[in-house]
Amino acid sequence: MTSTIQGYYDGEVIKPLEQINALPNQRVIITITDEFVDSETKSRKKGMRGVLARYANPELQECEKEAWERATVDKYGAT
Repeated sequence: MTSTIQGYYDGEVIKPLEQINALPNQRVIITITDEFVDSETKSRKKGMRGVLARYANPELQECEKEAWERATVDKYGAT
């Protein structure tokens, strides 16, 4: 089985940006490219939670609280 994952070198160690499906002591091949990653790419390795927070609109969040109820009433009538 051969797989490819992305990662970056932080100046001390190579850090993967994706899940590694390898066993301990399994041989790997590391290819160094001439591309660089930005800090946002590095933070993605921790998960995607909060990645869209910069697009949040607090004014619309109030409207979203009862959106499901309103959509259900609109579609099926009074509850």
